[in-house]
Amino acid sequence: MIEISLVIPVKDEVENLAPLVARIVEALGEEFHWEAIFVDDGSQDGTFEELTRLARNDVRLKVIRLRRNYGQSAALQAGFDHAVGNIIVTLDGDLQNDPADIPAMLATLAQGYDVVLGLRKHRQDRLMLRKVPSWIANWLIRRVTGVPFRDFGCTLRVMRRDVVDGIALYGEMHRFITAYAVLQGARVIQVPVRHHPRRAGISKYTLTRTFRVMLDLLTFKFLTSFQTRPMHFFGGIGLAVMFAGIISLATTILMKCQGCDMTGNPLLLLSVMLELVGVQFLSLGLMGEVLARNYFESQGKSPYQVRETIGVGDRVYSIRARVA
Repeated sequence: MIEISLVIPVKDEVENLAPLVARIVEALGEEFHWEAIFVDDGSQDGTFEELTRLARNDVRLKVIRLRRNYGQSAALQAGFDHAVGNIIVTLDGDLQNDPADIPAMLATLAQGYDVVLGLRKHRQDRLMLRKVPSWIANWLIRRVTGVPFRDFGCTLRVMRRDVVDGIALYGEMHRFITAYAVLQGARVIQVPVRHHPRRAGISKYTLTRTFRVMLDLLTFKFLTSFQTRPMHFFGGIGLAVMFAGIISLATTILMKCQGCDMTGNPLLLLSVMLELVGVQFLSLGLMGEVLARNYFESQGKSPYQVRETIGVGDRVYSIRARVA
């Protein structure tokens, strides 16, 4: 029975694959029941052919080849969907993560945690190209999500299956796996891990990813805070804008009483515009509420997740069934 599934997204890492497999085998060997799922995310350098060769020599190696480059989030999700282990381990395919850290992380997981994260204390990356943007991104994520961990970018993670099943990745939301786990109520700890300099291949990291983090943070904050109550978001903005319109209109009337021309006062036009914008935001909130209900009810999704039950049957009735 496979207990541990390693999910490793790779793109153009042909030179790193054989050494990585050797390190995984050395770290896990026969002591654990494991599989390693390599997800080829549209490589063009012979990565798939090398993975095919390696998989022929070790049945524990599995390969998923995507039709094109979809990005790290999609590659991780593909690995999660095909993994069969009770424990999921993620790591990069560039040899900067060290598989030798996995046994210690598994031991920490066994202490009652749901997720064990890697903390790269001595990062072997360029200061301005990688470290400084990463520090800024980590600070932003901590501030917006309220999750206190220091390193959100380390791909080396050990997670229980039920936590992974509660996470759906798309776009570039892999950066927020830690935050998603914490918001699920998972017991999370971060431990120091080794980090090695890249020996072969080319880094796929660019400075533009730092700017994309800010956009992804907006998406993450909305989906985690307002997905089930969009009226609180849009309606709050709408009421604030309408209140500003009332103040603008009151100011216009006050200025009229003091002898100013009301029809030529730009504050009158501003008050009309603000009221219209406020009504539009309220309408967006109402439409969002309808869409949220359709999303959960039509797909049988639940707005909550259960950690465990005692004395409760396996069958979970949908909202529609309960109403009927």
